[in-house]
Amino acid sequence: MSASLNVIDPEHPKRILMVVANAATSPVTGWPVGFWWAELTHPYWVFHEHGYAVDIVSPDGGPLVADAWSDPRDASGYSAHDLLSLGFISSPSHHALVEDTPALSAVEVTAYDAVFLVGGQSPMVTFRNNEAVHQLVTEAYEAGKVVAIVCHATCVLLEARHTDGTLLVEGKTWTGFADSEEQFADAFVGQRIQPFWIEEEAKKMTGTNFIVQGRFKAHAVRDGRLITGQQQYSGAAAAQQVVAALGV
Repeated sequence: MSASLNVIDPEHPKRILMVVANAATSPVTGWPVGFWWAELTHPYWVFHEHGYAVDIVSPDGGPLVADAWSDPRDASGYSAHDLLSLGFISSPSHHALVEDTPALSAVEVTAYDAVFLVGGQSPMVTFRNNEAVHQLVTEAYEAGKVVAIVCHATCVLLEARHTDGTLLVEGKTWTGFADSEEQFADAFVGQRIQPFWIEEEAKKMTGTNFIVQGRFKAHAVRDGRLITGQQQYSGAAAAQQVVAALGV
């Protein structure tokens, strides 16, 4: 069974718009970067288990590319334990969802109950200064939708603003990829990876409360209609917070 049989109104399920980064090249390492599989597949599973309808889009549209280490089949074995992602990748109907995604410009955000921004390394390159992504987050939030963002995709909250010019996170408590996790990743590969660190930048901001918990432990924060997840182990936790906000 792949979806709840107990949806209150099965003819009108809750609708989730998942936004996944297009492939890019890191300006720091020169490596190809993409989205992180678990941050897509684990929330996707949570949503479908609750009978939600999910659409997957990307800023530019077209095929999506994942960070190799997030692929359970990768020779590194880094994500070999991730059976949910392996199942998604191995299912032709599911994998087709990332083979040719619609572009953000083709969707109407107000048609959805929530938006969910998937992380990975690419958002650090393709999301932070992307006006279309920022506009989507602002439009969704100001339309009364739930906005969920995980891992490195939370970099959009360093700059996303309401239409009145105030930061979306002003007066909010939120989380994102921690400095301790960046330090671990840098030490693991032997060099600096990211162009900036989200926690470091967030701590420079006034009027907002950025928090983290244990390194690479599931951690999601809900502050009203804003939901954030710390890193790749927090996708399902963030999705559960979306479900708590929306119900069935």
